[in-house]
Amino acid sequence: MNTRGQSTGSPDLTSRSGRLSQSQFQVLNALRTGLHRSQRQLAESAGLSLGCVNKALRQLSTAACVDGLAITASGLAALQPYRVTNAIIMAAGTSSRFAPVSYERPKGLLSVRGEVLIERQIRQLHEAGITDVTVVVGYRQEQLHYLEDAFSVGIAVNPDYGLRNNNSSIRVVEDCLDNTYICSSDNYFTSNVFEPYVYRSYYSAVWHNGPTDEWALTVAPSGRITRTAPGGADCWVMLGHVYWDRSFSAAFREVLDAVYDEPQTVSKLWEEIYAEHIDHLPLYLRKYDAETIYEFDTIDDLRNFDPDFILNVDSAILDNICATLGCTRSDLDGFTPIIQGLTNMSFSFKAKDQYFVYRHPGASTMGILDRCAEAQVEQIAYKHGLDNTFVHIDADEGWKISRYISTSEPFDYHNHRHVEMAMMAVRRLHDCGETIESKFDLMTHANVLAQRLAGGSGAIGQTRLDFPDFDLMTRQALHLAELCRADGYQTVICHNDLYAANMLIDGNDISLIDWEYAGMGDPAGDIGGFVCCCFDYSWDESVDVIATYLGHQPTTAELRHYVAYVAIAAYHWWVWSLYKDVIGEGVGQWVYVMYRYAMEYGRKAMAMYEQGTLDERPHV
Repeated sequence: MNTRGQSTGSPDLTSRSGRLSQSQFQVLNALRTGLHRSQRQLAESAGLSLGCVNKALRQLSTAACVDGLAITASGLAALQPYRVTNAIIMAAGTSSRFAPVSYERPKGLLSVRGEVLIERQIRQLHEAGITDVTVVVGYRQEQLHYLEDAFSVGIAVNPDYGLRNNNSSIRVVEDCLDNTYICSSDNYFTSNVFEPYVYRSYYSAVWHNGPTDEWALTVAPSGRITRTAPGGADCWVMLGHVYWDRSFSAAFREVLDAVYDEPQTVSKLWEEIYAEHIDHLPLYLRKYDAETIYEFDTIDDLRNFDPDFILNVDSAILDNICATLGCTRSDLDGFTPIIQGLTNMSFSFKAKDQYFVYRHPGASTMGILDRCAEAQVEQIAYKHGLDNTFVHIDADEGWKISRYISTSEPFDYHNHRHVEMAMMAVRRLHDCGETIESKFDLMTHANVLAQRLAGGSGAIGQTRLDFPDFDLMTRQALHLAELCRADGYQTVICHNDLYAANMLIDGNDISLIDWEYAGMGDPAGDIGGFVCCCFDYSWDESVDVIATYLGHQPTTAELRHYVAYVAIAAYHWWVWSLYKDVIGEGVGQWVYVMYRYAMEYGRKAMAMYEQGTLDERPHV
């Protein structure tokens, strides 16, 4: 790949900067492409009026850039500063809105109208004479490596694709930025939009009638973009590729370097950084017909463009759905990602006028969760009316299909009716009398995650165990676990993940979903997890939850056991949060909230256990 290019210079024309005027550029560029028999024909080819062409030809002739209607060696030299140096194709992102196919491959590898998107784009660049092409990869990068040999492109790996927005992809290749096309791997151009010579930096745009959530543009009479922000109506919107000349590249590189390490930059698109510094980052509007540039946000968008796509795409997920529900791919539509999940990727869809949810197991769960146990408990929960959504689960691969429950009543930890319904359901689970062989111990699972963090068995090669009081918290949690085991509670089937999104209220019914942490365990583990996942229960509210579950005010002995499990569950989810953060799937405030619950409830439980002999009177 080329590094930053240098201008070859140009003859001294009428521009004070030494640059060609735009009409001079357009005339020279038109003459470069072929013979013209008349100025009228040249005007049509250059997209200029006959008067503009006549004036430009006189100026170019004086500078020895043209000889009649033929470009000279000096004319070709005058064009060199405008020669496109290279192209960057960004293909590192997960494209989560394109569920479910993007769960299996990068979006740029989709085949549309018989051509792979990124391959078509590379061919179009090559046809325009742009052979220095670099593909920035990240998500499922191994599937894109073949492009290096197949198309002689460069591969640049973005290690932070899961931690940052696309500004990190620009940072990876910033030393290559020159006269550069910046492209997205998932765009489809019906005609070749790329040119070997470009006059100035631009962002491609199409006109949108009516309201839109896309990035709308405000443009000065000169064509320069003066403002851009998401949302607008009856306006030009950013869509497709962008071209940066070397002066823009240098200016943007300077801005990016200055703000890159600021915390607020992490989540920003490069377009947002550009918008914040738009006064000294000149981009111009480049208009295209809406039929020229296509971007597909969802499968349904692509299906409208290529009706055969869903029939031809290689997708194990779609095959799983059709085999389970006894339908064909043409029966499927309405694919919509679901963002509540913290571990897996899920989407809703419609099949034969019924709505379902498909759960795709996250890569971070491999080797950590017991999918066979999940399948066993899921069947038990369905049998006892605890999960009315269940349709099918694959115990080997971990994918699952559920009925979609549309509810306008999200679970509320502070709604007494919701809490009572949840505790009654959990009690029914614990009292069902069913058993399985698999155990799920919160401390054992936390230790598995801690080993990965510390570089032990199954380690991910990065540590977060430098947390100042990690050892203190671990010792406290382990000691509480020993004390709880000594209490002699019988193990029962537990859910172990009573997070709000896993409890669906449907009128007077509740379904407990997502049983991937299920197994035999101490019943207090479920109640402790419920309490800490609320995030803001007071002490009195926590005691009320325990009383609601037990059906009576807890004795002091019961209370200390259940409070200890609030701390143990919080410790488990704290270590889990650190692990998720390291692998690029950060869960925000979970780290802090679980830390606080583990510390505060741990201290309370330790104090209660240290009181010694207890009576069985209700705690007051």
